[in-house]
Amino acid sequence: MRTVPMCILSSPGIQASRTVGGHDPDAFVEIGSLTKVLTGTAAMRLAAEGTLALDDPLERWLTRTPPTGITLRHLLDHTSGLPRLPPGTARFRDPYRSFTEHALDGLIPRLDVLLVGEPGRSQEYSNFGYAVLGAALAAADRQPYEQLVRERVLSPLGLADHFAAHPPPDRALRATGFLRRSRRTWTLDGAILPAGGMWATSAGAAALLTRLIVDRVLGDPAPTWQRAGKLLWHNGGTRHASTFAGAFPGGEWIFIHRLGGSADRTDQLAASYLKAVRRS
Repeated sequence: MRTVPMCILSSPGIQASRTVGGHDPDAFVEIGSLTKVLTGTAAMRLAAEGTLALDDPLERWLTRTPPTGITLRHLLDHTSGLPRLPPGTARFRDPYRSFTEHALDGLIPRLDVLLVGEPGRSQEYSNFGYAVLGAALAAADRQPYEQLVRERVLSPLGLADHFAAHPPPDRALRATGFLRRSRRTWTLDGAILPAGGMWATSAGAAALLTRLIVDRVLGDPAPTWQRAGKLLWHNGGTRHASTFAGAFPGGEWIFIHRLGGSADRTDQLAASYLKAVRRS
């Protein structure tokens, strides 16, 4: 069985090997939907500063939006009623390649007919919703998404050098296949960036987890974090990478990143370590 390179970083109370298969914790890797934590935290920071209100209607910031009833809060907590994926993206091997900022701009006037549920009624995880949220935040703060996240979230946490939409090529790790050739990654630097396109060092992503959840450096965690009892967590998966980040209020935490293998298996590994520490 082929060993999947991975990096595991954890608090002292979790008995987990720290690295497996030569995965460098200081190299940049895809973090997938863990990017949403950056987007959600940026939204909370802008709300705290008074730049926007979470209950603002979407059309306040994306002015070409028709009346939909969607607020920024709905986008933030996945209750917007928008579908999980942008229209047309699931048919391609590189599913988000065509989902450019121009494509998103063309969808904004049609959001009323793209709804699959009533805003605010029920929760439905939506990459599309977080792409729209990222665009709205960028419009409210009058700067590109990556710069917004750097200024509002990463720099205050001392992590600006650990995250990037386009990492240095000589520091980016990708899964390998036949003859150890790098496997092609999805195109995630367009409109989908706020939902799942950022890269980070594993060490930086682990620090993001602890500073936001354990130390509460920026206040209460954003609603983006998923909850399972007392555990706050988020995961992410791309074409050939997956990640899991989770922490308990008492300070126990774990971050896992794997190059290759299934995202479900990454979640299972994290769950087994976390269950063990809660039983001890």
